[in-house]
Amino acid sequence: MNVVLFGATRGIGRAIGRRLAGVPGHRLVLLGRDLVEVERSAADLELRGGSAELVAAVGHCDLLDPSGFAAALDLAWNALGGRADAVIVTAGMFGTQAELEADRERCRRMLEADFYGTVLFCEAARERLLGQGGGTLCVLSSVAGDRGRSPVVLYGAAKAGLSAYLEGLDHRYRRRGLRTVCIKPGFVRTSMTEGLPTPPFAADPDAVAAITLRAVANGSPVVYAGAIWRWVMLVVRALPRFVMRRVGF
Repeated sequence: MNVVLFGATRGIGRAIGRRLAGVPGHRLVLLGRDLVEVERSAADLELRGGSAELVAAVGHCDLLDPSGFAAALDLAWNALGGRADAVIVTAGMFGTQAELEADRERCRRMLEADFYGTVLFCEAARERLLGQGGGTLCVLSSVAGDRGRSPVVLYGAAKAGLSAYLEGLDHRYRRRGLRTVCIKPGFVRTSMTEGLPTPPFAADPDAVAAITLRAVANGSPVVYAGAIWRWVMLVVRALPRFVMRRVGF
């Protein structure tokens, strides 16, 4: 399988890269914002003796700079011999509600990266996947987008928009061969969440990576990581507003 991985330098993306690199027959291209970090991730995979072929490490692909998307994807496609079976997007930004309320510029960057930039990158990837007859576009969203909640008003709004976009994409293009996969993790222990209180059902990056790759293989349109979040969010979506205001969940 030829895979383009955007966001391979840390957390879930790095865990996905390590899993892919351990499987013979995979050909892998890493995309990221910082060329030094992308090359460091590539070196990490090589040191681990990965069985996959790491065909390229493409640098500047930044969710805050959509002008670079086309060039990065062109390089990736060329490195893979003109075809990618899957594009996996784990890149994104996070901030607590308090941090985002206190820093308007940080809030703007998060909203731009997690919605506007991600959607534009997906549109560029969609065109290339459809142009070759199909493929899988897998994107990490979040359970934070399933319902408006007071601790994640701003971050949740960006992820809600992203999840809605991915669902619409799936409805519109699956019959033409584009399999859109939306992964919805709960709290994941990564550098982005370091220092935050760990809630129930917290997951490690490798567990989310395993779930993500199973979803890519199966083409499942929406997958919660872990599975318990499907039931948790089913209850949360059913709660009346007056209850949500009181519980502060």
